[in-house]
Amino acid sequence: MKDYGTLHELNGRYNLKFERFFPVSPEDVFSILTSPEHFMQWYPFATGEMDIQLGGQINFDDGEGTTYTATITELEKPYLFSFREVDDLINISLEEEKQGSKMNFAHTFDDASWAVNTAAGWHRCLDVFSQIVNGEATNWQDNAAGLREIYSKAFS
Repeated sequence: MKDYGTLHELNGRYNLKFERFFPVSPEDVFSILTSPEHFMQWYPFATGEMDIQLGGQINFDDGEGTTYTATITELEKPYLFSFREVDDLINISLEEEKQGSKMNFAHTFDDASWAVNTAAGWHRCLDVFSQIVNGEATNWQDNAAGLREIYSKAFS
């Protein structure tokens, strides 16, 4: 299934993995990935306040009174960007591919009951990230329910 995420269990934690391919270099993808202006367009609750360095903070606001920060745990330009968001770990790695690059996106978390909703959410977010990388206007498709149905079947 093209662009669909997969769910893996390891040591009582869960890991959602997605791959995306881009017709641009890892350097170009990394630049967009770590740009506060672009990050807040596709990443949930991101405020655009980011200190892009190892140990740096990324600020979030859910719009309902909850604010929190993530800490950058790995940063190797232009191939690796990882951060801990509360108890979850987001790991994004890039590698050169023929005529472009491949992005591996992984989200590690504890509660399996969130896997379907989380997968559908990331699928939509990564679709918007792809639009940004490809220089397209961002368009949040109204496909969350359909994606939840697909992931519910895939993960059962």
